[in-house]
Amino acid sequence: MPVYRPPRIASSEITPEDVYLNRRRFMQAAAGAAAGSIALGAAGTARAEPLTAKPSAYKVNEPMTPEKIVTSYNNFYEFGTNKADPVNNSAPFKPRPWTVVVDGLVNKPQTFDIDKMIAEFPVEERVYRMRCVEAWSMVIPWDGIPLAALLDKVEPLGSAKYVAFETIVRPEEMPGQTGLFQPMKWPYVEGLRLDEARHPLTLLAVGLYGQTLKNQNGAPIRLVVPWKYGFKGIKSIVRISLTEHQPPNSWNILQPNEYGFYANVNPEVDHPRWSQATERRLGGGGFFGGSAEQRPTLPFNGYAEEVAGLYAGMDLRKNF
Repeated sequence: MPVYRPPRIASSEITPEDVYLNRRRFMQAAAGAAAGSIALGAAGTARAEPLTAKPSAYKVNEPMTPEKIVTSYNNFYEFGTNKADPVNNSAPFKPRPWTVVVDGLVNKPQTFDIDKMIAEFPVEERVYRMRCVEAWSMVIPWDGIPLAALLDKVEPLGSAKYVAFETIVRPEEMPGQTGLFQPMKWPYVEGLRLDEARHPLTLLAVGLYGQTLKNQNGAPIRLVVPWKYGFKGIKSIVRISLTEHQPPNSWNILQPNEYGFYANVNPEVDHPRWSQATERRLGGGGFFGGSAEQRPTLPFNGYAEEVAGLYAGMDLRKNF
């Protein structure tokens, strides 16, 4: 894994939280009846347009990570393995038009158009703590659709126990999917238990900071499961399938001794190459001095009260 190096961002470029909040109120008012509509550029690439979302109770009383960091310091191996590769290499990617197939063990398999989804389903604004496996963390304002709402539409069968996710394969637009050296097998795949997928915290994000989701952050739709490590947040989803058996997930296939299926944030279970007992909050403390603010890691990333019951009786060291 690369050595952690925070991006070099001038403090003058960081959007203060109060400015972001005021800007968001303005954009929501301006969006009005145009909620869910997406403007397209000449090449078909979605611009970052205002996205109207209903306020949600899912917020944290912590400063948000500056937008510049969240949109320029990413893991998205389809565009490259360095943190700056996604923002530098994703401009040619075209997130419109876009459909998501939802199939498998369901009564009503369907193919959803992304813009109709945004117009049809309740889009909520939520502020979540997010934890990456490399011991760094952020606080991010997402706009998204509760995954449970989408699953209700397709009516899972009683035999469905898991939800599998698959991302797009477009080597002509995603340079990380080309070349002799491939960091992993494509498409990127992930999975959740059905009860995890239906939990109220689980979100299909379609926006970020009050705008439609940017390419480098997983446009046009990605998974957000805030009590798990970041690699569970599969991006640019094209298929969601309900299954009876536990589906594969890409990092577990690549390095099974380091990355399990569950990926719940657990400060008592160290990664083989670093401690998980603490985390570095990007954008906090001495960030511009070359390090991020360090703090204790919270069990389940601070969401233990909401989700610990999902794992009652499980050995969370074995099921990591």
